[in-house]
Amino acid sequence: MSAGAWGERFREGTQGRIVVHLQEGGRTVDQLAELLGLTPNAVRNHLGALDRDGLVQVEGRRPSTRKPAMIYGLTARARELLSRAYLPVLQQLLATLKDRLTPSERIAVLREVGRRLAAGAPRAAGSRKDRVALAARVIEELGGSVQVETRGRTSAIIGSSCPLTELVRENPEVCRAVEALVAEVTGLPAREQCDRGEHPRCTFVVG
Repeated sequence: MSAGAWGERFREGTQGRIVVHLQEGGRTVDQLAELLGLTPNAVRNHLGALDRDGLVQVEGRRPSTRKPAMIYGLTARARELLSRAYLPVLQQLLATLKDRLTPSERIAVLREVGRRLAAGAPRAAGSRKDRVALAARVIEELGGSVQVETRGRTSAIIGSSCPLTELVRENPEVCRAVEALVAEVTGLPAREQCDRGEHPRCTFVVG
């Protein structure tokens, strides 16, 4: 589920209402059913969908006369999507870097950010095709939507949407973080050739 799904329409739907209630603390199926005016089975179906999206999880169990009732809560991913603080904090952080560092120093910092992002990702082995495919998957896990294109002796990871759209117009050096991530994951030279126009489009050439 994309971050765009967390608009007012989502919040007004049943799954959105479940998420809002879980923001207040863990709930059992019966508690959610009472709050929402639904049957427990209907709530379980919605929780199943939210679980598949990686948004809810079982946090514990509550003793019951029959069998323990599972307590559901939000995952860290759900809380990140719900938070409105990440983007403005990141924008101000980049503005502070711009005020205090030279362009080359900012690029060096963002390259280090990319290498740190890659630290938790698997390292590719084998052919260039396999290495680039893995880097593409890592980018998609960060919220991008990409495809891989072969260009002679190089490959290009091309994004149809940029997960950093709100940042790159004013801070084009942000692309260097992803460039460093791609190089680190693939173990191959990578260079960004991103389009930062009205509709930003990521492109990272590998090899």
